[in-house]
Amino acid sequence: MKNNAVEVIIIGGSNAGLAAAMALGRALRKVLVIDSGHPCNAPTPFSHNFLTNDGRTPEQIHEVAEFQALTYPTVHLIHDEVTGAQKTSYGFSVSTSGGDSYTAGKLVFATGIRDIMPPIPGFAECWGKTVIHCPYCHGYEVKGVETGILANGETAFELAALISNWTNRLTVYTNGPSTLTKNQVSKLTEHSIAVNQGEIKNIQHTAGNICALEFADGSGTLISALYTRPAFEQHSQVPAFLGCEITDAGYIKTDANQRTTIPGVFACGDNTTRLRTVANAVAQGTLTGMVLNKEMIEENF
Repeated sequence: MKNNAVEVIIIGGSNAGLAAAMALGRALRKVLVIDSGHPCNAPTPFSHNFLTNDGRTPEQIHEVAEFQALTYPTVHLIHDEVTGAQKTSYGFSVSTSGGDSYTAGKLVFATGIRDIMPPIPGFAECWGKTVIHCPYCHGYEVKGVETGILANGETAFELAALISNWTNRLTVYTNGPSTLTKNQVSKLTEHSIAVNQGEIKNIQHTAGNICALEFADGSGTLISALYTRPAFEQHSQVPAFLGCEITDAGYIKTDANQRTTIPGVFACGDNTTRLRTVANAVAQGTLTGMVLNKEMIEENF
């Protein structure tokens, strides 16, 4: 498909991107999906809270999604990495690491985010398995077990209140001096939630299943699950280079219909929202495809 023009290029072929592709394919639009093959949920063994797919692996869900989206003859997929995009008289041109270029009237960024692992040995190996970010995705599987919150200050207090719904065996680990307020500590104490300010030296685990935290002073504690919100960055810098506004929280700014601040450019999925669930990514992608198709109709009718 070198130098071929299509109506819509979707950058990112995971749940949001494929959902947008399906909606556009069913609207008879010529669509090209360009996917680099590095989904953010790759470390996660099972996906949950997604009706009809609860408990399936991300790979199983993706395999079915890709097959169904590509059933529509106007939808095509290539495996490559988009390295640049620019505005043209026709619409947009994108270039890839494979040396190819493609043009389209509209762009969709479904590029996701990249989690930044803290320098704690064992963290990356447990991430997405027993070191987790979302109780709605994973909380049921670790309900009632000895659980930690790896956070500090307002984030720690917010997470502790939330996770207390799934377990009453809960400790906040600030990994250094606490920045919790006196009122927050009092509230945590009221709910029997302890605060440990020890510096974490190592996360002990077996094949990603956390079993203990080891501290710099040589002490340790047994634990079966750990919630945290690591830092992240946009998986692709192309939206920012193109001029899409990025929010203070680090997400691509969109309106209620997934339009970015650049006309003709949409974004959907984890790169736009803190709500990182497969179901939400699919919903956003479907909305993007529907709104985009209506926009093209209105421009040409």
